[in-house]
Parts: sequence; structure tokens; C-alpha cells
Amino acid sequence: MARVITVAVVDDDRMLLDGLRAWLGGVPELRLVATAATVGELLAAADGHLPYGAGAPGYTAPGIAPAGIAPPDIVLLDLVLRDGSAPTDNIRRLLRTGSRVLMISTVPDRSRIIEAIRAGADGYLTKDHDLPTLVTAIKDLATGRGAHSPELAFACAHDSSPARPRLSPRERQILLDYASGMTLKSAARRAGITVHTAKDYLDRVKAKYQQAGRPTYTKLDLARRVREDHLDGG
Repeated sequence: MARVITVAVVDDDRMLLDGLRAWLGGVPELRLVATAATVGELLAAADGHLPYGAGAPGYTAPGIAPAGIAPPDIVLLDLVLRDGSAPTDNIRRLLRTGSRVLMISTVPDRSRIIEAIRAGADGYLTKDHDLPTLVTAIKDLATGRGAHSPELAFACAHDSSPARPRLSPRERQILLDYASGMTLKSAARRAGITVHTAKDYLDRVKAKYQQAGRPTYTKLDLARRVREDHLDGG
């Protein structure tokens, strides 16, 4: 039997929350375990410190999270909440619990998409996507991949911030192959170059990330940069 993916939603739009309950309730592989109007509410409920339901601080809809819930696998997080919280702070707070974060928004704001990904969000969808797209994104995150979307691809393709190093085609190829699990020897063979040359390209990639203020030392670091910058086509 396939593992059930637990999901929580942080959004202060009651109609959207009701819609997501109905949508996700019909997907057997997913289980919606919590809804909240703010990240603080979700975390407090997980700690067993905040009641859900009418009268709870920031209440927007009947809660479905019992006190002391385990951190969900995936949190769908609205980009802009009415409590004025910073999206990047919200993302980091959720990541510290062990959940992965899928940002949802009404508009494809390129700069905010990049900020969210830099803060550690694993994907970004606008709210006009259909249920199959949302379910696919959630499943991708649960298996360790990023959630790709046209909005995210466009934002990453046009990201010219200093934190995103400019890689040559060959540097990118060696990075992608090596970070995907290949040995350096295999990556070199695939590129038709020597291992020494492949290592030189990889060292250049690491140096560029170092100069951008994003130190990258190990293969895990490199794989993280590929996900953060969606260099694998996302």
C-alpha cells in the first residue's frame, strides 16, 4: 500500500480552504491534517497550545487539526497573509519543523517567487491550477523532487540576481550529472572530457557559488543548489 502524504494548508481565504478540503478529500493518497490562517497558528496547534474552531485567535474556518499533530509532509503556504508576516520568515519557520513547503499565490510575481525559492520553498503554484496539477506537485515534493510550474520556470529563467551564479553550458552539465548521483568519472565520460577537466568545471561551479555567498562544498550541497535554482529544467 502506498504511503499516505500528510498535508497542511496555511491561508486566510476561507473559500479556498473549504475548496481544498473538498478537493483533497477525494484523493486517497493525500490526507489533509490541518488548516490555519497563519503559520503561528499551525505551529501552535502542532504543539497543542492553540484550540481550533470559533474563538481561536485568527480563526477563519473550522479547524481540522487535533492538538499535538506531527509536522505534515507538505505545507501549502499562501504567499501573502493578512497578518503581515514575511513570506521568507514563514517558509523558514515551517522548514525547521521538517515539512516541505509549496507556495501558492494568486499572481506569478517573479521577484517574490525567487525570494521564496531562495528561502527554501520547494515549489510555487498560482491558485488557478487544477487539482491534478496540485496533486502532482504535492507528490513530487513528497518524493524529494521540486514542484515545477510554468511560473517557476519563467522566474528562474529570468533570475539575474547576484545570488544566482552564471554557469556555462558545460559547467551546468557537469553539475547536473554529478549532483544527480553520477561519479565524476561517469559525468566526464558522458561529456566526452577527461576526469581532470570535469573536476575543473566542478571546482569553477563551487567557486561561483562561494562568490555568490552560497558556500557549496559537498555533493549534497551541489544537489541542493540544483533544486534551489531549478537548474534541472524546473
